[in-house]
Amino acid sequence: MEEISKKWFVLCTKPRNELKVTERLNRIGVKVYTPTKIEVRQWSDRKKKVTIPLLPSMVLVQLLDKEVDVVFDVPGVVRFLFEHGKRASVSDEEVLAMKSYLQMQVKRESKTLAVGDLVKVPLLEQEAILVSVKGKKCLAQLKKLGAIVSFQLQ
Repeated sequence: MEEISKKWFVLCTKPRNELKVTERLNRIGVKVYTPTKIEVRQWSDRKKKVTIPLLPSMVLVQLLDKEVDVVFDVPGVVRFLFEHGKRASVSDEEVLAMKSYLQMQVKRESKTLAVGDLVKVPLLEQEAILVSVKGKKCLAQLKKLGAIVSFQLQ
């Protein structure tokens, strides 16, 4: 019953403190979600994979209305995001959609595509056979219509 009345709120953090705040909130028992992606960053002497938050200076927290003040005990938390004078809330469906989208991106990046592979074309959500791959540009022939479509890998 208690889980039903909890809402997802948008919490603003100090710049580049999203992952630290997420870790600290987890330690005190707050359910938190910070969407991230892995990027390769180039320095003058090396390349490194780093985890980058998709929402800069923002973290999503699931709390009851009466528990909202507990987040201010964590260093790095600045304030809640407000919309029309009320704390901005995010629906469970939006959080689940964000999680599933990020999982799809990871699966797509981890799989190397080759000519002849069966793929699902973004936006059309139809199966197609891969005809050509050049970098991130792909050409695929739709199974049902036979039309050739192009799309880019993310």
